[in-house]
Amino acid sequence: MSGFEIDRRALLGAGLVGAAVTGIGGTRANPAPLAPGVSKANFTAAMNAMRAVVGAEWAFADPDTVIPYAKTYIPDPHHRHVPVGAVAPATVEQVQEIVRIANAFKQPIWPISTGKNMGYGSAAPATPGQIVLDLKRMNRILEVDPELGTALVEPGVTYQMLKDYLDDNNIPLWIDVPTVGPVAGPVGNTLDRGVGYTPYGEHFMFQCGMEVVLPDGQVMRTGMGSIKGSTAWQAFKWGYGPYVDGLFTQSNFGVVTKMGMWLMPRPPVYKPFMIRHADMGDVGKIVDTMRPLRVSSLIANGNLMMSAAYQLAMFKRRNEIVADGRPLDDDSVKKAAKANGLGMWNTYFALYGTEGTVAAVEPIIRAAIGASGGEVLTAAEMGDNPWFHHHQTLMAGGLNLDEIGLLRWRGNGGGLAWFAPVAAAKGSETTGQTKLAREILDKYGFDYTAAYVIGWRDLHHIIALLFDKSDPDQEQRADACYRELVTRFGEKGWASYRTGVNSMDLVAAQYGTVNREFNATIKHALDPNHILAPGKSGIA
Repeated sequence: MSGFEIDRRALLGAGLVGAAVTGIGGTRANPAPLAPGVSKANFTAAMNAMRAVVGAEWAFADPDTVIPYAKTYIPDPHHRHVPVGAVAPATVEQVQEIVRIANAFKQPIWPISTGKNMGYGSAAPATPGQIVLDLKRMNRILEVDPELGTALVEPGVTYQMLKDYLDDNNIPLWIDVPTVGPVAGPVGNTLDRGVGYTPYGEHFMFQCGMEVVLPDGQVMRTGMGSIKGSTAWQAFKWGYGPYVDGLFTQSNFGVVTKMGMWLMPRPPVYKPFMIRHADMGDVGKIVDTMRPLRVSSLIANGNLMMSAAYQLAMFKRRNEIVADGRPLDDDSVKKAAKANGLGMWNTYFALYGTEGTVAAVEPIIRAAIGASGGEVLTAAEMGDNPWFHHHQTLMAGGLNLDEIGLLRWRGNGGGLAWFAPVAAAKGSETTGQTKLAREILDKYGFDYTAAYVIGWRDLHHIIALLFDKSDPDQEQRADACYRELVTRFGEKGWASYRTGVNSMDLVAAQYGTVNREFNATIKHALDPNHILAPGKSGIA
């Protein structure tokens, strides 16, 4: 018997399995299906053994207590993403025990950090029958080094917790946050290769060192973390030999229980800007104008180009712009945008540095943008405009939940799925992508509420598919629309850089057979029982 195998008869004899589980996730009338090959007896035994590890109050298997883990905003008309239970360990040792139990009973587990991956599936698993491994109780900020600008955190730490720690201890470092930063966490967002708004916006790039519970229950530390007495675990990314941290992002090869990250020193001067363009057709020249400024790092943070419809959806309802049942036409959007101080495209960036460096760079940027026909605006002109304030906050590592307002765009049904294809940062790419997106969205009766993020050389097209999840017809159409977006964009080489649990297989298939077989080989070598998050990123 290997180190991770647990004798099921021994668990029975020790009284760690039995009749404590009274139900299975889903609803009482329609319990969630178990994972393929897992009997109800084995599920019950696994669940009760895990309960013995974490305590009864932190193990959930009846329908009422599992409901929060099944709630999603994405289209899921056939209810494919319902877990059968959840457990919430408090320590690495408890995670190891849960992994060993999962192996003993061949019971799949789905790790989450905070479970607030809004628009990508939240806490729900990619395939049925999984027990959610909820790491929210592992929420310690283990170390912050003010001199090096580094932090070491557990997966349950939220961005709000980390910011509060820095503020409470007067540490002059900034965090970099995603859209819903107060409730999301740096570990989960980084592992999904999420992005933010400051010069430290590529979160995985600024990650340094991990602790991982492998599928056999062993604990591995990456980089310098395996060296006894090393002071460089959060300072030097690479360690020695193959660099493996990336294998644990967007994968199911291990459970990350600690992660190091770099934090940005608070700059002496921070100056945010908005560029207003009047027409939807300006999208290509905006990208071609901003790209050289990003490549040269004259602008250090990612440029967020927000369509007017996306911006309006944050704080308005759709029926405030057009009557119910009417298409969202550009003229109506432009009228509402103008009334709220917005253009049809609104591009946000900031300058960071000293008084001298900001003063030297600003005229260069203004000249370039002016040539594109854009209107450059600052806090002096925008005042208390809520859209400007939203981005002004985020680009300084601040926190807000403004974009949760997107869920109210079509009523109170709260449907949202992010579609995020990637291309090179060239204007011709945006023109083609915008045209195709609008064609597909129009076909299914949805609005083009979208943004572009200009990275150093890449372009993320972030489309918010907004629908009323309480309307079965809209949810069905949203599901079909999303799948067509993925398929047709992929056919043109515009594949997603991340996706929700509703389309992981579909996106993975676009990256080719060799890529999928390589991932499958690693998966089978590390996790022969396939108990860690089957289906994550299309890896069984």
